[in-house]
Amino acid sequence: MKFSLILFTSLFLISCQVQSAEIVLKETYPELIAQVKKQQTTFKTAYQKADSTSRDSIIEAAQDYLLTTITTNFFNHWYGTEWDFNGTTRTPGEGKIACGYFITTVLTDAGFKIPRVYWAQQASEYYIKRMTTDIKRYSGASMEKVITYFKEREDGLYVVGLDSHVGFVYKRGKKLQFVHASYYNPKEGVKSENLDSKNPLSASEYRVIGRILDKEMVRKWILEEEWEK
Repeated sequence: MKFSLILFTSLFLISCQVQSAEIVLKETYPELIAQVKKQQTTFKTAYQKADSTSRDSIIEAAQDYLLTTITTNFFNHWYGTEWDFNGTTRTPGEGKIACGYFITTVLTDAGFKIPRVYWAQQASEYYIKRMTTDIKRYSGASMEKVITYFKEREDGLYVVGLDSHVGFVYKRGKKLQFVHASYYNPKEGVKSENLDSKNPLSASEYRVIGRILDKEMVRKWILEEEWEK
């Protein structure tokens, strides 16, 4: 009963935060990071007090929270940040960001204790393999085939490594979006676009797709475990 109350309270807090975020985003980026940290602590406290069955429910709630928070709050802050091959800014809208640094910075600021700089300097497949075993590779495949793959998958967040680029793909119902720091138009930089638009995803010959935010990845987030290089 005590745990049920804790879990209910946690889910209520998540619901309130997500609903308000969908209406308007007025928090600063540091405030967003602080909000996520506070929610992470709430999950951690509940998880440590829970039995194994209840822990599964807590992980599922955390998965929903992270998916929503990353694909709305974090992405919305980063849209329009300029791209540069050597860009490493930690502040959305200020400075410039490279494609790999966009991935690792968003995940770091969302509370994942990953080696942000080291991973950003590697080929994207390197860190995709460290975050998930749910991986699909395509070489020379049509975009129709790639889009069909996503349509047949469950909702979620994916990291997609390409010939010389990397970005997120997220799926919600029928909505599929490629979110990345685009070098096609460096001034526009971070943007969201359809998968089959004129972009590096549709132009690439090689694609490695990793579905992230699985149970193990989120368990590590809840417990604030550090990731190895």
